[in-house]
Amino acid sequence: MIIREFDESDFHSVKEIYQQGIDTGNATFQEKAKDWDEWNSSLLERCRLVAIEGSQVVGWAGLSPVSGRAVYSGVVEVSIYIASEAQGKGLGQKLLSRLIQEAEVHNIWMLQAAIFPENQASIALHKKNGFRQVGVREKLGKMHEIWRDVVLMERRSKAVGV
Repeated sequence: MIIREFDESDFHSVKEIYQQGIDTGNATFQEKAKDWDEWNSSLLERCRLVAIEGSQVVGWAGLSPVSGRAVYSGVVEVSIYIASEAQGKGLGQKLLSRLIQEAEVHNIWMLQAAIFPENQASIALHKKNGFRQVGVREKLGKMHEIWRDVVLMERRSKAVGV
């Protein structure tokens, strides 16, 4: 398994993996995978990674800005998705660890994650990688007419902006 920078030719696989996460009902409020233009414009151009097993993309990670204000230029939200058939093999750990390294290279000092409380595997993965739970945003949004809570987690870089 290798982790490398995302290439636009990876998008078809990335979109499929994203849809798999959406289909679980515990990955995002998004109801259907974004098309190329929406996905591309929602993420930073840097720090887009894919995990490859054999010749297949089996996971991806990226960062989204939390604000357009300059003071928040080093604060981003993490997206990480693993193909259903590749889960439970430590791939999320490798991908998130590399994403953290890449973020610090690009002067990003705060990573945030908003995770449904039911997604205990994602919460554990983030905790293992130095994220702390900041709180729970109660009834943040509706999904299929049901209000959902979101666990807010963050990781402050020890290398950037200290």
